[in-house]
Amino acid sequence: MNQQLVNAIRNRKMIEFDCGGHHRVAEPHVYGRNGGAEQLLVHQVGGGSSSGGLPEWRRVDVPRMSGLVTLDDTFPGPRPSPSGQHSRWDETYEIVI
Repeated sequence: MNQQLVNAIRNRKMIEFDCGGHHRVAEPHVYGRNGGAEQLLVHQVGGGSSSGGLPEWRRVDVPRMSGLVTLDDTFPGPRPSPSGQHSRWDETYEIVI
């Protein structure tokens, strides 16, 4: 488990990281395990992405993340998902409240 991600979620701190060839700025919302993979659900608000515009929800494979930085900027808390509910997780380590 990545304690830096847990702390960022608990403290509602924005994060930045690189993944999939893009630098990303995001609000971390759910950190856990799904389908055996360690994943992070973020609301990406800045940086780049090859899968659509921003802001947008993204599920990121944590082992593919690099250069993780916790920013001083905070976010207000949970956001509604487009479908009205977030997807299921096998196990959650931390969720924004």
